[in-house]
Amino acid sequence: MVKHVAVILSGCGVYDGTEIHEASAVLVHLSRAGAKVKMFAPDGDQMHVVNHCEGKPTEEKRNILQESARIARGDVTDLAKLDVSAFDAAIIPGGFGVAKNLSDWALKNKSCTVQPHLEKIIKDFHKAGKPLGMCCISPVLAAKLLPGCELTVGQDKECEKWPFAQTAGALKDMGCKHVNKDVDEAHVDVKNKLVTTSAFMCNAPVHKVFDGIGVMVQETLKLA
Repeated sequence: MVKHVAVILSGCGVYDGTEIHEASAVLVHLSRAGAKVKMFAPDGDQMHVVNHCEGKPTEEKRNILQESARIARGDVTDLAKLDVSAFDAAIIPGGFGVAKNLSDWALKNKSCTVQPHLEKIIKDFHKAGKPLGMCCISPVLAAKLLPGCELTVGQDKECEKWPFAQTAGALKDMGCKHVNKDVDEAHVDVKNKLVTTSAFMCNAPVHKVFDGIGVMVQETLKLA
């Protein structure tokens, strides 16, 4: 049976939107598995716009939905129109847009709130027993909305390979069980139907990130 999957984007570009390589990997693995995909993003302003050459914010304003359309090749729908009953699973790639546009994690960390439409969508998928796949920083959304869930953002000890490992500690402080995994692995929380992988939380070659996202996609589809 063909699986219908909603992919939720947060803009276009690692520092202020969706991480493009992660989104592409998700779409390639879903395509290979024969899934039917529809992409969604909030229709609203980004928290800010970052010059990706310099890594610095600019005075410019950009719309999350319009920027996400760059990844979706124009075929993206307002997140407010996502009907959970039409899908078997949802997947959220990472990128700072998750922490800036889908939530305010970048500003408030453990005290963050999640974009209202997305909060309802995640809770509705969970209530319906439909799986959620998340990679990179996006598992913080599950940590906030699914108390006590199991997840991974990679490793919990900071080093050159794992520069963002302190995130694992924050997730533990929120009452989640963090499971250490390598970049080409994923963790499956069977009870909550939540599948997570570290992606670019790890300083790894892009093909290993691609492989880890492939495991996340496969395991998410198995639960669907």
